[in-house]
Amino acid sequence: MDKAGREVAHSAEQRDPTTVATQSYHIREIIRAVLEQTSDRAAEELPFKLHDFGSRGVSSRESAGLGGLAHLINFQGSDTLEALRVARNHYGADMAGFSIPAAEHSTITSWGKEHEVDAYRNMIRQFGKPGGLYAVVSDSYDLKYAINVHWGETLRQEVIDCGATLVVRPDSGEPPAMVRLAVNALAAKFGTSTNSKGFKVLNHVRVLQGDGIDETTIRQILQNLVVDGYSAENVAFGMGGALLQKVDRDTQRFAYKASAGLIDGEYRGIYKDPVTDPGKRSKDGVLDLVQENGRMVTKAYKTFDTDFPGSLMRTVYRDGEMLVRDTLDEVRGRA
Repeated sequence: MDKAGREVAHSAEQRDPTTVATQSYHIREIIRAVLEQTSDRAAEELPFKLHDFGSRGVSSRESAGLGGLAHLINFQGSDTLEALRVARNHYGADMAGFSIPAAEHSTITSWGKEHEVDAYRNMIRQFGKPGGLYAVVSDSYDLKYAINVHWGETLRQEVIDCGATLVVRPDSGEPPAMVRLAVNALAAKFGTSTNSKGFKVLNHVRVLQGDGIDETTIRQILQNLVVDGYSAENVAFGMGGALLQKVDRDTQRFAYKASAGLIDGEYRGIYKDPVTDPGKRSKDGVLDLVQENGRMVTKAYKTFDTDFPGSLMRTVYRDGEMLVRDTLDEVRGRA
């Protein structure tokens, strides 16, 4: 109940995992296109290009697990531990997602502003192992100064010598502008190589943008990279609220409704068709899903037959019994 005594829907219902998975898939295809255009390592890079930062923004462990696992259908990077538990318990996935050592603001600011560079140095010495990755949020005070002085001068040789890849994370400001600034500043300090497709790849460093990320900012950031001549492999994205929180059933105009009822021994179509909003017209009849000319199409019938021709549907749950238990690998294969 809210303060006025009205019933409030549980937010887990609003963050439907189907919607999370759909959005995550759509963003994956946006990133894939630019990676294939600009990178020699598109297949290797893609699974870790959109990282789930959303756990702290949802209402419950259940919400985090459902939404986080929906995202892991399309990617393998996540900081949502609850999603890994759900995947292991219900989808046969021993380890559904992965992350890297990463600093957050309090682990930097607790050193004090005057010792910011020492906090960064500690990250190199703790996690800068040959062949590894470690991420450091670098805008607790001044991103430009952190890149140009701390990382680019004071710690530059240590970053190179440790043999790991440093991932610098801006976390404030306008995302496209901040990523552009960071990539160009790091290129000036650490240099680049040019891949077979003619795009620049940063040496020893990468950028992770996890603030203000959604489909629009991802498109803008990727466009800037291409315009500036950089490969998309230089940047990864972390998505929190927009991934697990800022979605509901209306994001994809998605809802379950009764479509047919057995009345006096015959099936009758049930639907709504409000004059004030034709877009809310619901489907009626006994519905099935088939594939025609490479597209999935909904078919409506007037009778119920368990042997629908060409049906893509399966009975998963009946009378309290779970009839199908897909593994996460099987779901990923379909996606």
